[in-house]
Amino acid sequence: MTISKAVVIAALRERSQHARAEFVDRELPDRIDPARHSGLLAMLHLDPVALAESESV
Repeated sequence: MTISKAVVIAALRERSQHARAEFVDRELPDRIDPARHSGLLAMLHLDPVALAESESV
């Protein structure tokens, strides 16, 4: 399972975390592997399962 970087960026911008969204946009690949980037997602308080579900809608 991978998550689109755009979904992560949108979630951060929705919470007005624009600087973090810009960091994610610069540093992460277009498809984010939750296993590989679990620490970053946890630091950003993002649930990979919820992000994957929102992506499939």
